[in-house]
Amino acid sequence: MGESTQIWERARRVLAEAGLPADRLTRVRPLTGGTYNAVEELLLTDGSRYVLKVAPAPTVPGLRYESRLLVSEAEFYRAAAEAGVSAPHVEAAGVDTAVPHLLMTACPGEPWNRSLAGPGAEPERASLRTELGRQVARLHTVTGPGFGYPSGALGPLASDWRTAFGGMVEAILDDARRYRAPLPRPADEVARTIRAALPALDEVTTACLVHFDLWEGNILLDRPAGEEPRIGGLIDGERMFWGDPLADFVSLALLGDIRKDEAFLAGYREAGGRADFDTPAQVRLALYRAYLYLIMLSETIPRAADADQQRWVQEAVAPELVAALEEIEDLAPR
Repeated sequence: MGESTQIWERARRVLAEAGLPADRLTRVRPLTGGTYNAVEELLLTDGSRYVLKVAPAPTVPGLRYESRLLVSEAEFYRAAAEAGVSAPHVEAAGVDTAVPHLLMTACPGEPWNRSLAGPGAEPERASLRTELGRQVARLHTVTGPGFGYPSGALGPLASDWRTAFGGMVEAILDDARRYRAPLPRPADEVARTIRAALPALDEVTTACLVHFDLWEGNILLDRPAGEEPRIGGLIDGERMFWGDPLADFVSLALLGDIRKDEAFLAGYREAGGRADFDTPAQVRLALYRAYLYLIMLSETIPRAADADQQRWVQEAVAPELVAALEEIEDLAPR
């Protein structure tokens, strides 16, 4: 049986198990942009579109937190619906099957980074960033039963954020050591710097919904005929956790500074989000930047990134990790 036949049979089986008309499947199209799970768009004869995510085999190398990512993704979409935020709706979550998968509705639009570019797009961009701020603020009103990854990849949820985040950092540093990822500072030195600043996390007492991967590739923009563009959906919620809302500000300004995004912050505050950047908040933000950049540097090894990607990560991400660590050392109480 060819791979294409297997893909179609799997798609039909998942549709049928979800109570959808598998006999109306007319197209299965691989989607690009994912870095871990396989992603396919399913089109039915009536025009309905679904997205099917399938986890890799257990033997495929990955980072510790990536175990059972689909559990976290399903949890994100459930919580986003609770917040009234544009996101896919889960039709079937076969997360504990022999081939873990997630079937969801397809949101309208194209990724922001591919659909809004050029100097003439600045007025649209400002309006959309304000709306994005409102939606992210609504996400952050949803609270969880504890701190950490709901997938259980790093163990059960913790009762406090310092414990949860400390475990998250330890896990990614263990991954970096195991894969011999090229970090700009030794892993043990990074661990000491971060560990010394963890008391700053004690300010966070409520476990809020955090997407943690809201760069523009995971924000869809929809352009209805004759209307202004709007946010079609926040997708790829697989890396979500329950934690500090401030952590979302890292990917929302990837390799940049969210404090310069006045349009986003205006929408976020307008919808009730808290966005203060006093010294304790700056320490926490630097901790979350360090964590994300550790992930980006470490994942290149199990992903078998090509030379161009490795070069980009070392040139663009490694200096940002150093800058975050230096900010932690400058600002954190000693």
